[in-house]
Amino acid sequence: MSRPAATLVAEVVHARRWIVLAILSGSLLLIAMDTTILNVAFPSLVADLRPGSVEQLWIIDAYALALSGLLVTAGALGDRWGRKRLLLGGFALFALASLGAVFATEAWQVIAARALLGVGGAAIMPATLSILRHVFTDARERAFAYAVWAAVMGGGMALGPVVGGLLVEDHGWRSAFLLNIPVALAVIAFGSRLLPESYAPRAGRWDWTGVAQSVVGMVALVAGIKQLGKQGFTEPLPWLMLLLAAVVLTLFVRRQLRLAAPLLRIRLFASRAFSVSATALLLGMIALGAVLFLLTQWFQYALGYSPLEAGLRVLPAPLALVVTSLLAPPLMRALPVRHLMGSGLVLMAAGLALPWLAQGSDGHLGYPTMAIALALIGFGAGLAMTVASVTLMAATPAEHVSGAAAIEETCYELGAALGVASLGSLATALYQGNLPKAVTGVARGSVGEGAYAAQELGGAAGASLLDQVARAFTHGMTPAFAVGAALALAAAATVWAYVPRGIRPAGHAH
Repeated sequence: MSRPAATLVAEVVHARRWIVLAILSGSLLLIAMDTTILNVAFPSLVADLRPGSVEQLWIIDAYALALSGLLVTAGALGDRWGRKRLLLGGFALFALASLGAVFATEAWQVIAARALLGVGGAAIMPATLSILRHVFTDARERAFAYAVWAAVMGGGMALGPVVGGLLVEDHGWRSAFLLNIPVALAVIAFGSRLLPESYAPRAGRWDWTGVAQSVVGMVALVAGIKQLGKQGFTEPLPWLMLLLAAVVLTLFVRRQLRLAAPLLRIRLFASRAFSVSATALLLGMIALGAVLFLLTQWFQYALGYSPLEAGLRVLPAPLALVVTSLLAPPLMRALPVRHLMGSGLVLMAAGLALPWLAQGSDGHLGYPTMAIALALIGFGAGLAMTVASVTLMAATPAEHVSGAAAIEETCYELGAALGVASLGSLATALYQGNLPKAVTGVARGSVGEGAYAAQELGGAAGASLLDQVARAFTHGMTPAFAVGAALALAAAATVWAYVPRGIRPAGHAH
């Protein structure tokens, strides 16, 4: 008797599971790098297109706003429409938007392309985790697949400046977008043949009101956080955005709790393992996002390295992160989740505190110390955030995996934005406070403006100003790192207090 067609399809999918992981990892690497690659390409873009200050803000923020605003909607849409179909559609849009950016001659064209890239990224990211959950039926293999996902996500964000530096130094800012096109086309070609389709059918009509609430609320939240970082804590506009976000997202949550088939299953947060894991991811990304943002400035402006040289000096963090991410699954079979996640956060806190403790009174901080700190941060983040990702997804019923994936990726996006806004703003305020009173004018605005003023001044006076700027920024950056260390320790304490004892999601199926 022949076997049922569904059984044959399942066996084919199971046989291809490692190929599926490779395709999804490659696709995620592209999305992860795209969040940070523009940091390196941006000066070249500004010099070429001459965008105004408002246009510059939109070029930077359009991607994150579109991505974060649509993650919840995209996760629910994939359940109804098909995760494979949504992922491939997202990559088609990603390739078209990148092509538009390559041929852009005006700033508004780059802004539109960046927004479309964010829409494509929102379609891709929840689908990757949902497909992994569908393909990997064995709990141990699934834990390893999630660990690879976390390693690619965290490592890709940190590798963005390195890859961007290599491309931009020789080929200009357009090459940062051109890179996306062949990768996207390859994923579409291989994915259309090798990726399985999966659904999570839901009863009831599509919740357009919930879609509008989630988009408006998340865009207002991310925009408010970003504006706090740019305008400071005394301007009214960021607070108005955050107030709007609080009101709209409260309405969204209340609506989702009432619906029989909600866009987002809010009750997932009733699980302590799920909610604490999400908190650990958020706080970990606050610290990691701030480190990548501040160190990129420190290496380029305070120490005078090129974009590529700066990117290479950040490498200890992503390399360490990848190592511990891949070691996490076997460790989770031997040790309780709470100890692994908590220990990773403590290790991360040690790396964040080290520059502050080692900095000399004259503001000197050598690279060997920073390299050790970056390695500790990478080891800790890789362990804590991978275990948190695996635990969060393992605590989620299969039918709600898309919603959990959207929540996880929102933690990544919000955490990075919060890190830049809060710790980045603190570092800037401390930089301004540590500058000698004799330093006036634009140099007081930021370390970038100070370095530019020193370059314009030139000679001995310029060298003296750059030295003062570098010392002031180092004195401002390291206490911001110390605050990040305190957040990581608070997250560790939360993990040890609230994650139930004995949970080992890598060791049993869910």
